[in-house]
Amino acid sequence: MSNDQILVIGIIICALAIPSLLAAYSESRPPRAGAIMVLIGGVLLTYALTQKTGGYKFDQIPHIFVQVIADVIK
Repeated sequence: MSNDQILVIGIIICALAIPSLLAAYSESRPPRAGAIMVLIGGVLLTYALTQKTGGYKFDQIPHIFVQVIADVIK
């Protein structure tokens, strides 16, 4: 698995955690599932950012998303 794929998976997991966190907050219950998803996504993001030489720039992220999706579809 490449660093780009790990970055995209981490971003997607963090984005999917937001509705879970908001639902837990609105229902006054502990956000266990959302917190675990944020933790997993954060670890994946940190790993991808530290392993890529030179790092990533913010404006590269949309291109990386398209590239990873194209690789999966191929």
